[in-house]
Amino acid sequence: MNIDAFTSAPWHIQLHTLAALAALGLGAFQLIAPKGTLPHRQLGYAWVGLMLVVAITAIFIQETGGLSWIHVFVPVTLFGVAGLIYYARRKHVRGHSITAIALYAGALLTPGAFTLLPGRLMHTVVTGG
Repeated sequence: MNIDAFTSAPWHIQLHTLAALAALGLGAFQLIAPKGTLPHRQLGYAWVGLMLVVAITAIFIQETGGLSWIHVFVPVTLFGVAGLIYYARRKHVRGHSITAIALYAGALLTPGAFTLLPGRLMHTVVTGG
């Protein structure tokens, strides 16, 4: 583990990482916790906020001097959040559920796995090298 690699990264990368980790944990809780309750709705708003922070800060992470292929997850996240809200407001439970699972997997787990590839910051943080 190399926490120094993380603490020496620019602030927007730190914010992006912390928001993504918080969204990962809160999202997992939301997926297993009781649905339709006031806490589910309130935590859902917090999760949406975290996902927006993750997507927006990702735009500013340009290690190669510009956008890269991994930035495709930014619009995926933004459209996913819009769909999540759309279905929730219309009380379309199945659409909301499918969108929430797809957003969790497609905008957190998948890009998160790519951050663990050699040469990426999180690989250095996790493996120490």
